[in-house]
Amino acid sequence: MSKLRSDFLRTLDQRGFIHQCTDLDNLDQEASQGRIVAYIGYDLTATSLHVGNLVQIMLLRWLQQTGHRPIVLMGGGTTKVGDPSGKEEMRQLLDLEGIARNKESIRRIFAQFLTFGDGPTDAMMVDNAEWLDELRYIAFLRDYGRHFSVNRMLTMDSVRLRLEREQPLSFLEFNYMVLQAYDFVELARRHGCRLQMGGSDQWGNIVNGVELGRRVEQTSLFGLTTPLITNASGAKMGKSAAGAIWLNEERLSAYDYYQFWRNTEDPDVGRFLRLFTELPEAEIARLETLEGAEINEAKKTLAFEATRLCRGAPAASAAAETARKTFEQGGLGEALPSLDVPEADMAAGLPAYELFSRCGLTSSNGEARRLIKGGGARINDQKVEDEARTVTLADRNPEGVIKLSAGKKRHALVRIA
Repeated sequence: MSKLRSDFLRTLDQRGFIHQCTDLDNLDQEASQGRIVAYIGYDLTATSLHVGNLVQIMLLRWLQQTGHRPIVLMGGGTTKVGDPSGKEEMRQLLDLEGIARNKESIRRIFAQFLTFGDGPTDAMMVDNAEWLDELRYIAFLRDYGRHFSVNRMLTMDSVRLRLEREQPLSFLEFNYMVLQAYDFVELARRHGCRLQMGGSDQWGNIVNGVELGRRVEQTSLFGLTTPLITNASGAKMGKSAAGAIWLNEERLSAYDYYQFWRNTEDPDVGRFLRLFTELPEAEIARLETLEGAEINEAKKTLAFEATRLCRGAPAASAAAETARKTFEQGGLGEALPSLDVPEADMAAGLPAYELFSRCGLTSSNGEARRLIKGGGARINDQKVEDEARTVTLADRNPEGVIKLSAGKKRHALVRIA
């Protein structure tokens, strides 16, 4: 890659964010000469984004940190259609109330990463329902549909893979790429937006927007994508044994979020420090040299810095202290996930597998049973030998709680209410 002049693209390149760009040299020139406006779109299919979205959120953060203006595009309109990219079947469509609820919940996470306001580099949050809900269908097809070749649309991965597997693709979903391209044009008109960013699976959709801007507005737009982020084992970012790693506190505690990063595989530490923290390169290079037991210090730094960005410094400090007490001192940290159970229920006794599931250590009773059978379940640090084991008030430890453990690294507390 040629020497980059703009702070923005140079930072992205050094930290491993750049996968593809439609015109890197000209984008670099514009970014080095003045302020650019760029956006990333997020469909509102859940109440929270997850770690798989974090690379794109960090893109927006670095954009703002290097003197440019980010737009967070909320997909209030496109969520009604559903993005077929990477999906084997049509998404379940949400009603308007569900979309509004998800939008309000997701909105809060961006306040942790970006500064919003009316200043030249302050972030904006825009909803594409503003223009998509007002489209006149026939006029839209006439003015914009003619710029899309169905032959080419059929070659897009989001379409081609469904057809090759003989999986249904609705006409509604087929329209998604047209609407996303139109979003780019509208943002260019309304807010001077010149750059769309996203994951590598969005490359085709992004290129469509760049080309549509050239054809209908005679303007030069740019597209940039990040690589698919997997861990050293090849697993896609955003998932763990217990399910999705959600960014919102209501979906995942700060402690569990911290522990996700603390459990990073050794070969991934340096790469994840560059992608998911703002530590300077010199410090990351130092941490990368640590080996053996010392690499745990690098993992703690990664966990603290990633949690600080997403949940704030107080939550990161509390999670780190809980982890220290739990793993280094053998105690019980206050921030461990907990479940309150009525005393009457515990007096009668509850199946151990049910408590493991209710605490979130497993995703179901069946998974909890398998955990016990496999020897990975512990109560108060004692291995659970019997799948039919019940937990009662007699299992309370001297601190008055019951500690459940799934493996060596995931713990929860049962508190008697």
